[in-house]
Amino acid sequence: MRVIDLNCDMGELAEAVADGTQETLMRHITSVNIACGGHAGDEEMMRATIEQALAHNVAIGAHPGYEDRANFGRVELQLAFEDICASVERQIRALEEVARHCGARIVHVKPHGALYNQAARDRDIARAIADGVRRWRMDVILVGFAGSVMLEEFRAAGFPTAAEAFADRRYEPDGSLRARKFRDALLADPQQAAAQALQIVEHSSVAASNGASIPLRAQTLCIHGDTPGSPKIAEAIHERLTSANIQLAPLKH
Repeated sequence: MRVIDLNCDMGELAEAVADGTQETLMRHITSVNIACGGHAGDEEMMRATIEQALAHNVAIGAHPGYEDRANFGRVELQLAFEDICASVERQIRALEEVARHCGARIVHVKPHGALYNQAARDRDIARAIADGVRRWRMDVILVGFAGSVMLEEFRAAGFPTAAEAFADRRYEPDGSLRARKFRDALLADPQQAAAQALQIVEHSSVAASNGASIPLRAQTLCIHGDTPGSPKIAEAIHERLTSANIQLAPLKH
């Protein structure tokens, strides 16, 4: 049986915790990436998200990004190697402290936003992320953009890795994600996102913005928690994959 992990970025929006959006999303995913106070989130949101994940048997991961809350960590910065290392370590340890009090364990680390996008094409930034995680722990899975140099650098640093694809984002013909400045960058229609998820899992490919099919192999699919209508998107993806006899399960070493 084919197996895929469904992950979602959470702990970023207080209103998503308060209005039940996160709780609903947890019913359809297998892993959660929790903001660690860098680009978003705080101790209270970390705790609430971890408790929800434990209640729904969802694997917990750290989601460190640039410590630039004004821009939600989505603006590229040019930081020194050591600054990136220290920031990544600091954020993960902040989440670990909360997780420890909740009786939870961090299973994976996935960078956020601009830090993730830069690491996908910049080996030095990818190495800095890996070094920051190494200063904390080595027995965690590092999640990175499928087919990118960041996965190569994560593996070279000695970490188990998981290649990630995006169910709710459009791809360019070169395999990169379509920039959010374009109106069609997000797949907000649940059935469209579900169809893309199924194509990635069943055929190891995805349709690019120009209609071309490009190869794409992944062990985990991301659903963005801040995408409008994300609970319905997650539900549609969950139903489409399980109906195709695809097992949904968290990442394993």
